[in-house]
Amino acid sequence: MSTRFDAIIIGAGQAGPSLAERLTKAGMTVALVERNLFGGTCVNTGCIPTKTLVASARVAHLARRAEEFGVVLNGPVRVDMARVKARMDAVSGRSRENVETWLRGMTGCTVFQGHARFESPNTLRVGDEVLTAERIFINVGGRATVPDMPGVRDVPFLTNSTILDLDTLPRHLVVIGGSYIGLEYAQMYRRFGSAVTVVEKGPRLIGREDQDVSDAVKDILEKEGVSVRLNAECIRFAPHRDGVAVGVTCASGEEPEVVGSHVLLAVGRQPNTDDLGLDKAGVKTDVRGYITVDDQLRTSAPGVWAMGDCNGRGAFTHTSYNDFEIVAANVLDANTLDDGPRRVSDRIPAYGLFIDPPLGRVGMTDDAVRKSGRRALVGMRPMTRVGRAVEKGEAQGFMKIVVDADSKEILGAAILGPGGDEAIHSVVDMMYAKAPYPTLERAVHIHPTVSELIPTLLGELKPLR
Repeated sequence: MSTRFDAIIIGAGQAGPSLAERLTKAGMTVALVERNLFGGTCVNTGCIPTKTLVASARVAHLARRAEEFGVVLNGPVRVDMARVKARMDAVSGRSRENVETWLRGMTGCTVFQGHARFESPNTLRVGDEVLTAERIFINVGGRATVPDMPGVRDVPFLTNSTILDLDTLPRHLVVIGGSYIGLEYAQMYRRFGSAVTVVEKGPRLIGREDQDVSDAVKDILEKEGVSVRLNAECIRFAPHRDGVAVGVTCASGEEPEVVGSHVLLAVGRQPNTDDLGLDKAGVKTDVRGYITVDDQLRTSAPGVWAMGDCNGRGAFTHTSYNDFEIVAANVLDANTLDDGPRRVSDRIPAYGLFIDPPLGRVGMTDDAVRKSGRRALVGMRPMTRVGRAVEKGEAQGFMKIVVDADSKEILGAAILGPGGDEAIHSVVDMMYAKAPYPTLERAVHIHPTVSELIPTLLGELKPLR
């Protein structure tokens, strides 16, 4: 016997619970299915636990620098990893409990715990329960990719999820992958007191960024004692009496071996779509397993939508939440949208790299602007010339903004420095407002802040070379 609902949501990550609330408030009956932890990646293995760890690592880092600020500590700084983990677990646990309590107390929403699999385009099985609905929303998220590297299955390794189980300090953490997740953990554990080596296949860190951003991030990490190995054409693993031996063949012909007590694999993510029975629903995926969606997040199966990391249209908590907004608006508010349906293509790329100091990014990189053939202008300023950064003793990094010389459109910006992840939002907002850059140039910002230098950058524009 099956139970019928107006809608079924698979997954209690960032998009699912908010959509459940909108649908139930519209009078619909909703089944929400979660097979593991409520809150998804952000709450359990992503933003919330990692930023809690970053905060602890920053305190340790500042404590070691105390004398620079005229503060005297009686004894060396010591990090108690068990207490660091306990704090992280408490913060993450409260968020998870809040999500579950919210859903279970939601009028019109029935929560099922278990693994959902399609039996037809409008039917799911969850254990012994069979659920049907005319509308089904997939919000199953993603997980760490385990690369097919020589010997990787012969050694113990960590992923961004399992490393959160550690309550002791690694003697030497070897991070495979020099991108956003890997670099965050690299700096964090170096500040906790581990020796850290980052091994990256590419010629530079965070390869999607401009060269100057990559170079500045590398400089920040190396100054804190993180070792960086680039151009690692072949990476292989083998057991070692002291942990794991990581062989690294570089383009230069060198074959250095790094022996780590722990190895973190941070080489990418993959969607949790391989065990949902999508073929029985007629839901198509691409070669990497991401669910194919249109500009309104509809799948190839009528009445089925996909939101969040599993659709390949965004890899962030904020894009997942925006997916919810797009779906809810188009499903519930279609007759009241003056500008037509909400679309994924309306979204401007914006994200952060949460090392310390953080990187805030929006829009196009310099390289992308050059390839577009636009006549562009760029403004740039090192943090050594930003008063707020100097006052805080954090004058690393820089800020830059790129604009179209003809249309005066803001094309992109990068702020690597204290508060860069927050300061970038004044640029984000102006880009969404489609305001020409002179509007921001004439804005009067608060002194002393990092943001106050953004109008100054726009008054010092030079041709982008």
